[in-house]
Amino acid sequence: MMLIPGLAFIIIFSYVPMVGILMAFEKYIPTKGLFGSPMVGWKNFKFLMDYPDISRIVFNTLYIATMKIIAGLIVPITVAILLNELRKEWVKRTFQTMVYLPHFLSWVLLSGIVIDVLSPSTGILNEILGLVGIKPVFFLGDNQWFPYIMVITDVWKEFGFGTIIYLAALTNINPSLYEASEIDGAGRWKQTLHITLPGMMPIIVLMLTLNIGNVLNAGFDQIFNLYSPQVYESGDVIDTFVYRMGIEQAQYGFATAVGLLKSIVSFILISASYVLAYRVANYRIF
Repeated sequence: MMLIPGLAFIIIFSYVPMVGILMAFEKYIPTKGLFGSPMVGWKNFKFLMDYPDISRIVFNTLYIATMKIIAGLIVPITVAILLNELRKEWVKRTFQTMVYLPHFLSWVLLSGIVIDVLSPSTGILNEILGLVGIKPVFFLGDNQWFPYIMVITDVWKEFGFGTIIYLAALTNINPSLYEASEIDGAGRWKQTLHITLPGMMPIIVLMLTLNIGNVLNAGFDQIFNLYSPQVYESGDVIDTFVYRMGIEQAQYGFATAVGLLKSIVSFILISASYVLAYRVANYRIF
């Protein structure tokens, strides 16, 4: 009985809409509906393969997503280790709460903050750069800067959540190991290298392995709220491309084909990541 609401939610919002996959093989006409539109077979997929910008879009997706995965591991691990060194519990908890808060805010809200901070005319960052003689930079309108801004802002939003995971991993390390290392003359740096990091390694490997399945998800909410036609060259990813083709240009069949192909590849990657997680970190879903 307790599972019925959750199962109903999944069936209604996850499985029933999968009927729409049929659009990938149709020239979908809204007035004729899903089952009345003419079938075109693999034409949408052939058009996708011949689309001139598809290689750039896939590269942008992989490039941004890979940087997010790497930075999303390094920053939380570093912050967790630093927080673990704090001796005053109230300071530790206060800082932990502060870095965790952005995780609960949507990109609709955070994008406004980011735009204000990075504005070339009134942004605080450009005002600081102006004080040292550097000309204003249009960070969200420059193809050179845009991918890195996506990574930095994503890490700022999510590293607090990752920090909690790694702090939990630190609690499993036997304190007697640190005591023994102090007797042997090891300082904090050597303790971190030879005790802390090896003790965290199982959860680090697990998180890295599970993130492989997200390598095609560069973050639609974030990029959609921050990008513009000026940075399509470096910021257009698969999800935003599907949105533009399907919603703005009404190429429903083509957009569905792109989304379906991405979902198939993502499914394969996620399945492979869970197999690796089981073999490498002994992690099992069931």
